[in-house]
Amino acid sequence: MSNVSSYALQMARLSAQIFGEVVRPTDSKSMKVVKLFSEQPLAKQKEVYSWYPPHNTYYALMKKLRYFGLYRDEHQDFKEEMRRLKKLRGKEKPKKGEGKRAVKKK
Repeated sequence: MSNVSSYALQMARLSAQIFGEVVRPTDSKSMKVVKLFSEQPLAKQKEVYSWYPPHNTYYALMKKLRYFGLYRDEHQDFKEEMRRLKKLRGKEKPKKGEGKRAVKKK
């Protein structure tokens, strides 16, 4: 017979339950599972979600700097120049409501 009374056992279980510990005695394999689930999920660990830089923020910042003339984005300059040359040749995209189907209906 154990020396611990049933009241002491109940209080120990209640205490473990309140403080987030394992309520009933378990073996080492089960404790490993308990430990795994008690840790923070991998996706919420700072080392994981801050691995890549905040590209959206950098993009917006570079766009503003380009607008102020402090940064030169050669690819964007090239795209704008191609768009301008197309417009000069009359090859730009039609405005909304002025496409081929809209012209047919009139």
